[in-house]
Order: sequence, then structure tokens, then C-alpha cells
Amino acid sequence: QVQLVESGGGLVQAGGSLKLSCAASGRTFSHYDLGWYRQAPGKEREFVAHIGGTTYIADSVRGRFAISRDNAKNTLYLRVNSLRLEDTGVYYCHRLLPPIWGQGTRVTVSA
Repeated sequence: QVQLVESGGGLVQAGGSLKLSCAASGRTFSHYDLGWYRQAPGKEREFVAHIGGTTYIADSVRGRFAISRDNAKNTLYLRVNSLRLEDTGVYYCHRLLPPIWGQGTRVTVSA
């Protein structure tokens, strides 16, 4: 059974950067459409980025965030730059079909 394990979150000052990783088990990683979502405190989980046949970034983070993958390492990445207070939340890795979620990695942006 495929599992997704996120890492790379932490506490960072506004304007800073992080690189989030999502390591996947299984041998067919390259076949899947994958994405990142986030959930801010007290808010609904929201879409951040998707990578598959195409790449799509949410309007709220376009130009600051970048999604990529290394199929040889079975790893999905999210580079987050120019962080803002409103980027605080738990970031989740997601496989589209069949749907699987990771446990999340927390990003906290301080002033």
C-alpha cells in the first residue's frame, strides 16, 4: 500500500523559504498525479499545487511556490518562497487517484 510522508516544515520568518518534501512508497510513483494542499488554523483545506501531465499552481501562491518531483527518488517537492503570515498551516501531500493523503507537515510563518 502506498504511503506518503511529508517533511521539511518548520518555523520561518516572513519572507523566508522552505522546501517541503513528500516521500512515497511503492514502485509506480511516476504514474500518479500528485498535489499539495494546506490547511490554515480554523479554515478549510485548500488546494496549493498539482503536478501530473501539467503543472498548476493556485493563484494565491503563484510566483512564490513551485512544485516539482523526482521520480527516481519517489519524492514530490514544494518550494515555498517569500513566505507570508497567511501561508501558515499544515501542508499535505496528496495522490489524486486512488486518493491518498499524507499526515502533513506544519509550516509556521512569524512576523
